[in-house]
Amino acid sequence: MGELLTTTNGWPTTAPGSPGHLLQLLREGAASTRPQLVELSGISRTAVSQRVDALLAAGLVVQDGAGASTGGRPAVRLRFNHDHGLVLVADLGATHARLAVTDLAGELLVERAEDRAIAEGPGPVLDWVRAGFEQLLDELGRGRADVRGIGIGLPGPVEHGSGRAVSPPIMPGWDGYPVPAHFADYDVPVLVDNDVNIMALGEYWAAWRHEVDDLLFIKVGTGIGCGVIASGRVHRGAQGAAGDLGHVRVPGADDALCRCGNTGCVEAVAGGQAIAERLRSLGSSARDARDVVNLVLAGDREATRAVREAGRELGAVLAAAVNFFNPAVIVIGGDMANAHEQLLAGVREVVYRRSLPLATRHLRVVPAQLGDRAGITGASAMVLAEVLAPGAVDRLVNGVT
Repeated sequence: MGELLTTTNGWPTTAPGSPGHLLQLLREGAASTRPQLVELSGISRTAVSQRVDALLAAGLVVQDGAGASTGGRPAVRLRFNHDHGLVLVADLGATHARLAVTDLAGELLVERAEDRAIAEGPGPVLDWVRAGFEQLLDELGRGRADVRGIGIGLPGPVEHGSGRAVSPPIMPGWDGYPVPAHFADYDVPVLVDNDVNIMALGEYWAAWRHEVDDLLFIKVGTGIGCGVIASGRVHRGAQGAAGDLGHVRVPGADDALCRCGNTGCVEAVAGGQAIAERLRSLGSSARDARDVVNLVLAGDREATRAVREAGRELGAVLAAAVNFFNPAVIVIGGDMANAHEQLLAGVREVVYRRSLPLATRHLRVVPAQLGDRAGITGASAMVLAEVLAPGAVDRLVNGVT
């Protein structure tokens, strides 16, 4: 085994009992006093006191009254200082965008949303994002010095390590563009991911992280995408293309031309745009996924039948994914999820019939809970996982950059 690296103070950077580990215990609610930190970390009372003092000096922890007494003087209660910084996030879709600011607990402080076409190109779109961030900071009476990280979701494949879009089909001019460089003057981590991945992370963070480790998030809107949470982390695959479920072939749909150039993709059969086109051929005025949902909610029988059948087609693809991945939960989101009773009925019908009994014994297929805020929630969670990781906290406390 390699030698354990230590900081200038001699504290292990990632070992149990480091400042970052103690902060993690406080953030998760596992401990709230020094005696509890001693018990859970396994290090001495003196070491815990030193490291808590360092966290207090760094502003990451505050003292918050006295805890319950077990005999003698009550222990001072400690609390993670979620007000010690801000996270700026942007969820950029094909035609809509949402910006927000959260605190270090991921709580939404302020947001704005408006129509903004990603096809305008990286310069105009990211300049708008920058200007929006500054306006939101002004609304809060805060400045750049308070920002600890930036998270951005893009509607296309992303090389997460570099923050560059990779051959995105609906994003002219974005291929290979260094998104983090556009925010370099903030001097904070800038993390970029596919929009479906951050939506998956948002739903997982908000509703499922204390219950399950493995989850599939299916976005059904104009097209179809999938975000994969494996062992509590986003699974991106070797090239960031994991979860490209929309382009799995559906048997018997060879006449359905997909935007990717192939035929028979489930997106070309069960996506919102495909359903709208099918309804138009029957005399409907539906233009897109949202129009389809409105028709379903209004009781239109053809729209209801089409959405239920789309759910079955999607369910056939998901049944294979369930057999392969064995998730505990499948979350259905995106614009089409607003017709979730019909869409989920079709999905459940086929998934439970065609997946292995063991894989579906405890499987839940549920609608998304966060709606349009899934992306900004996930983008914030992505940044917080980076900037508040134990190793990052250790480096901060010890003045290591």
